[in-house]
Amino acid sequence: MEGKAIQRFVRVSPFKARRLIPLVKGKPVLEALAVLDFTPGKASHHLWKAIHSASMNLINKAGEIRVKEEDLYVKRVVIDEGPFFKRIRPMSLGRAGLIRKRTSHITVIVEERR
Repeated sequence: MEGKAIQRFVRVSPFKARRLIPLVKGKPVLEALAVLDFTPGKASHHLWKAIHSASMNLINKAGEIRVKEEDLYVKRVVIDEGPFFKRIRPMSLGRAGLIRKRTSHITVIVEERR
C-alpha cells in the first residue's frame, strides 16, 4: 500500500530542492524527517511537510489495518518544475532584464516495508 502527497507551486527553485533527494530516498520516514530537520534551507522544510503528509495519508488510508510510522520508508521523491513568476529589472541603456522566479512541484510516495 502506498501513501502519496503532492505539493504544487512551492516557491523554491527545483535545482536547489533536488539536492535533497539523495538524503531521503530509500530511508525510513522517521530517519528522513530527522535528517531534514537539521538540513538548512527553505526546500528542506517543504520536503519535510510533503513526506510527513504522505505518511499520514497512508496511515489514514489503511483504515482498520494497523500501519506504524516506523514501518514506512520513502519510496520515491520527484521534484518537477512549476511555472515561473516573471519580473522585470531595469538594465543598462534603458533595457529591461527578465527575472524568472522559479517554482516547484514536489511529489512524495511512501510505502510500508515488508
